Amino acid sequence: MGERDRESKDERFHLGTIGALTLSVVSSVSIVICNKALMSSLSFTFATTLTSWHLLVTFCSLHVALWMNFFEHKPFDRRTVMGFGVLNGISIGLLNLSLGFNSVGFYQMTKLAIIPCTILLEVLFFTKKFSKNIQISLLVLLLGVGIATVTDLQLNVLGSVLSLLAVFTTCISQIMTNTIQKKFEVSSTQLLYQSSPYQAGILLVSGPFLDGLLTNQNVFTFNYTPQILIVISVSCLIAISVNFSTFLVIGKTSPVTYQVLGHLKTCLVLAFGYILLEDPFRWRNACGILIALIGMILYSFFRSSENRQEANEAPKKLLEVNGSEADHLIMAEDGSSTVAFKS
Repeated sequence: MGERDRESKDERFHLGTIGALTLSVVSSVSIVICNKALMSSLSFTFATTLTSWHLLVTFCSLHVALWMNFFEHKPFDRRTVMGFGVLNGISIGLLNLSLGFNSVGFYQMTKLAIIPCTILLEVLFFTKKFSKNIQISLLVLLLGVGIATVTDLQLNVLGSVLSLLAVFTTCISQIMTNTIQKKFEVSSTQLLYQSSPYQAGILLVSGPFLDGLLTNQNVFTFNYTPQILIVISVSCLIAISVNFSTFLVIGKTSPVTYQVLGHLKTCLVLAFGYILLEDPFRWRNACGILIALIGMILYSFFRSSENRQEANEAPKKLLEVNGSEADHLIMAEDGSSTVAFKS
């Protein structure tokens, strides 16, 4: 019965993980398309302020969900929640600044640097190990995404510093998303509900200033037509799913897996642009996307194989531990415990 329960629990976990990954991909690609229309076609270029509205709407929707008993509120260490929320808000602001003060090519390099930086931090501070197969698959992925997205690499001191800070804060916030959920035994919904007010608050305050610095426009004096308001509303509604799925994926998998998923979204958006929006097509981009997809497939295969191996080894290790405890108990009962403990 225990074996059957464990298999049923593992099956539900895998189905939940697949659902979270699918939701993340669909919602993220949808919001990129929506925001591209908002910023390119309708000239609403206030990215940081828009993100603050996304988080505010997310918090309000979760508050309604809590009121309707869709999930349970589980308060935990307030300082941890506040620090996590502020750090998340800062990382979003730094990523937007990095894009504003760097070329698109260098910004894409910044995004590529998040995976190796995350791996380095997890190895150094969490003693996590990554097999050679996983490392090779990630190298193939990063190579493909680099070929597909990185074009010009124009460097400047301020932009480089902002990029380094953006990479570091993003890695830390994503690692914290995973560790907080496990340490305090809270769900992704509970963590998002408690942290989103702090994320929204810091972006609401800093957003207009940052957007004004990057666009030389004032978000408060912008001409909000009915069409723009409708698209902003749709963007905010999609953002609820994006924010929820982000916390869900990182909580169920890992920050590295979430970054791999992020590069899949980039490839899908590029392919969507080539096929439906008739963006300029280059064979280099197509080859890069193909290489990246091969890297993602390899990563998924190796990660699944290692997860199955760990799941199969876990009962054996438990039996070994229980067997060792039983041996000590038998030795204690027959009077030989003194000799055993001396050795």
